[in-house]
Amino acid sequence: MALITDEYYNRDLSWLRFNHRVLQEATDDNNPLYERLKFLAIFSSNLDEFYKVRVSDIRQIKEIEKPLRKKLITKPNKLLAEINSQVDILQEEFGRIFYTEIIPDLQKSNINLLFLDMYEKTQFEFCIEYYKKNSNDLGVLTIGEDNLFVENEIIYLVGMSNKNDLIWFKINPETPRFITMPNTKESFEVLFIDDILKYNLKEQYKTDFYAIKISRDAELYIESEYSGNLLDKIKASLPNRDSGQVTRALIDQFMPKNTIDAIKQTLDINETDIVRGSTYHNFKDFFSFPNLGGKKLIFKELIPIRNKELQNSSSILTAIDEKDRLLSFPYESFEDVVRLVEEAANDPSVTKIKATLYRVSKDSLIANGLLQAAKNGKEVYVFIETKARFDEKNNIRWGKKLEENGAIVKYSYPGIKVHSKILYIEKEIEGASKKYCYIGTGNFNEKTSKIYTDFGLMTARKKITSEILQVFQVLEGKLIIPKCKKLLVSPFTTRSKFRTLVENEIENAKAGEEAYMILKMNSLQDKRMINLLYKASNAGVKIRLLVRGICCLVPQIKGQSENIYVTSIVDRFLEHGRVYLFSNKGKEKMFIGSADWMTRNLDHRIEVITPILDKDIFTKISEIIRLQLNDTVKARNIDVMQTNQYSTGQKNTISSQHLIYDQLKQINQ
Repeated sequence: MALITDEYYNRDLSWLRFNHRVLQEATDDNNPLYERLKFLAIFSSNLDEFYKVRVSDIRQIKEIEKPLRKKLITKPNKLLAEINSQVDILQEEFGRIFYTEIIPDLQKSNINLLFLDMYEKTQFEFCIEYYKKNSNDLGVLTIGEDNLFVENEIIYLVGMSNKNDLIWFKINPETPRFITMPNTKESFEVLFIDDILKYNLKEQYKTDFYAIKISRDAELYIESEYSGNLLDKIKASLPNRDSGQVTRALIDQFMPKNTIDAIKQTLDINETDIVRGSTYHNFKDFFSFPNLGGKKLIFKELIPIRNKELQNSSSILTAIDEKDRLLSFPYESFEDVVRLVEEAANDPSVTKIKATLYRVSKDSLIANGLLQAAKNGKEVYVFIETKARFDEKNNIRWGKKLEENGAIVKYSYPGIKVHSKILYIEKEIEGASKKYCYIGTGNFNEKTSKIYTDFGLMTARKKITSEILQVFQVLEGKLIIPKCKKLLVSPFTTRSKFRTLVENEIENAKAGEEAYMILKMNSLQDKRMINLLYKASNAGVKIRLLVRGICCLVPQIKGQSENIYVTSIVDRFLEHGRVYLFSNKGKEKMFIGSADWMTRNLDHRIEVITPILDKDIFTKISEIIRLQLNDTVKARNIDVMQTNQYSTGQKNTISSQHLIYDQLKQINQ
C-alpha cells in the first residue's frame, strides 16, 4: 500500500507538512525578525519530539510479527525511509532560510552572528581568552571510550585523535549557547559556544570537531498498566526516558566518513539512524538568542483583554448565575479562570471542587487555588493525568502537594488517558445545592493560555453541570458509564453522537435542504470519521475544515471529497480550540471541547465536548470562526499533496488572529 493514496494521507507525513507550515513562518517577513528566528526554534523543537515519539513508535512496530504489524502500519521501513527523505528536504530549506535570509537580516539590524570561518584577530583573541576563563564549566571530555553513553538531546562535539580514537566533548547544557562580544562598535557580534570550543579543542588535539546530537525513544514502556500501582510504575520508568533507544543521530553534514563509522560502532546504530544536518544543532536554543535589537524585532505585545462583564462583577459565581460566560484565549485573560478557582476556594458556601489536570505550569495558580480550597476544609477531588507525556514529573509533584493538604487525588487509569479539561464547583445555599462548571478546549495552564488559542465555557445550567458531575463520578469510580444527553463524552458517546450529527446533514442534503458543517480541530486522523465526511460530501453536504496539524483526509477529489475544503492557520498563536458546527436545517448546533477527530480522542481518552446553548456565546464563536475561514494572510490550503499554498484571491487582507483581538478589545472597552 502506498503511503499516500487518493483516500488517505499518512499521518506522520502529514505532521511533517504541518511542521513545514511552521517553517514557512520563519521566511515570512510579515513577522518581526526575532519571531522568525523563534519559528526556526519551534520547528527544531517539534522535530526533536517527532523523532522521540512517532519515529520511535514506528521502529517498535518493525519488531512486531508481520500479521499484527500489518494492522498497525503497512511497510514501516518504507515509511521511515520516506520520513527521512522528507526531513532532508525540510532541513535543506531550514538551512537556506537561516543562512540566506535570517543571517543577512540580522546584519541589517547591526547584529552579526559570526561563524568560525568568519573570525578575525579580534574574535580569535576573545575566543582563546573566553575558553581559558571558563573551560571548567563548558563541558566534559571523553577519549576512546567504546561504550560511551551519549545523552539525549545534548550537543556533543566529536573529533578523531591521531590514534583513531573518538574524542567526545559534551557541551554543558547550562552554558549559554550564544556569547555576545564586548560591544566596541555600533554593531553587536555574537558567537556560537560551539565555535569557541571547536577552535580551542582543535588547537589542543590537532583535529577538527563536528557536532552531533541524538534523540532517544521517549516512551516509558510500562510493563503492565493493569497490575500493581500505576503511579509507582510511572515514577520508576521516568529515568528510562533518558536512556531509550536512539531514534536519530543528527550530525554535521561535513563529518568525515571514518568518524561517522566509528560513531555508528560506539552507539550501535546504522545508516538509517543517521540524519545529516547543518553545522549547528539544537536550534531550539534560539528561544534564548540575546535580544540586541529591542522591541522593533519582536511582536508588538498584545495584552490579554479582561472580559468586561466578568470584571464588572464582584463575584464570578454570581456572574455565571446570570448567564453562561465564554473566554477566548489568548485574546482574553486567563485571570478570570484563576479567579473562579480562587473565589470557590475561599467562599464559605462552596463545599466541593473537582478538577482534571492534564498539563499545569510548575507554579500553577490553578493548582494553588485547589490547594487553598483543601486547606480551607472543602472537599477537593483532583484527577491528575500522570501519562501526559513530558509533564509526568510536574503532575506527580502537584499531586503529592495536593494530597498532603487534604485533597483526594486520583492518578491515571490503565489503558486510557483523561484528556478532558473540566472543573466542577458545588455550593450550599440555605440547604439547597448550586452547581457550576467550566469546560475548556485547552489545559488549566496560565503560560500556554498566552500562546494557545482556546475557549473556556463557564455555566450553571443544570443539564450541563449534572452531567459534568457524572463524568467526575466515573473518574472517582462511583459510576461506570455516564448517562449524558447534552455532553459528548469519550469514549462513551462522542463518536456515536458525531456520527448522528453528520448523518443528519446527509439526510438533509438528500432531501434538498441546505446542509453544511464547519469543523475546527487540531488533527483529523480517524478513518471512520473521514469516510463519513466523504459520504457526506458525496451527498452534497458542504464541508469546511480548519485543521491546524495532521490531516489524513484528502480533499477536492471528484466522487470522494469535492465538497470538502480544508485550510490550516499557522500564526503567532497556536490554534488549539476545537469547534464543531452543524447546519441542522437552519437551527445550527455548535459544540466545543477537548477532543480532535483522532481515534485516540474518540475511543481511548476521556474527553468532554459541550453544546453551546447561549445565543451570545454562539454568536461570539461564530464570528471568530468566520474570520478564520476568510483568513488571507496566514491560512494555507490543504490540497491533495499538502503543498501548503497560501489562501489568496480575496480583495480584503484578513489576518484572523489580529482581527479577533481587535474585535474582542472593542467589545470589552
